[in-house]
Amino acid sequence: MFARTVVTAACALLLVAGCSSGDDPAPEPRLIDVTTMRGALLQAAEIGPTWAAPQQSAAPDQLPVFCGGTSTAPSVPPGGEIVASSFVDEGKQGAQTLDQKALVYGDETLATAARTALRAVADGCKATVSVPATVNDEKSEPAYTETVEIKTLDEAGWKGFVVIRHKKYDPAHPGAADTAVAVLTSRNVVLVDTYAIYRLGSASPSPNFDADWQKLVGSVVKRVG
Repeated sequence: MFARTVVTAACALLLVAGCSSGDDPAPEPRLIDVTTMRGALLQAAEIGPTWAAPQQSAAPDQLPVFCGGTSTAPSVPPGGEIVASSFVDEGKQGAQTLDQKALVYGDETLATAARTALRAVADGCKATVSVPATVNDEKSEPAYTETVEIKTLDEAGWKGFVVIRHKKYDPAHPGAADTAVAVLTSRNVVLVDTYAIYRLGSASPSPNFDADWQKLVGSVVKRVG
């Protein structure tokens, strides 16, 4: 938008773009389209040289689990178009995963309602959950305790919250998992960005976990503005 000026001559030069007084209301912020969000989501090469697309990704319309333990994932709030991208970095000592989903709605009201619905799910999470060992045809997992913490977020004009989960396995099977599920809204979009790191042989949280998930989320929202 051209800058406003009180100089009459300059105003005349800008008639093609329109000239108005300082009392006019600010223009409505433009909506974010699907193409913009698809271009804003990080790609493997932008995250790091060892990251790649997983052999099997979660369905695009499936959100991550918010709460600890054996909780199920919340449903996607209806009415939006989904843009998704997932990557993984696997090694001998563990793995990292990044799941990015943008829910693009027709207006800001729908996006705000969707974020509110997801926050209600997060607010219902138990602070601590203990789960016994599980051994069946589908998986084998030692007993563990998982804690959940919710924090408010405000990043580059995107507002929302993050669910932080820390999972610690039974001492006989040392290991840990840290997960951050960030839910942020700007205009008509809800971004659900999930970063997780799994460490084998260590019960301590990853020292760079907080900095890493904040950097990943921040990179996406700053691209959109």
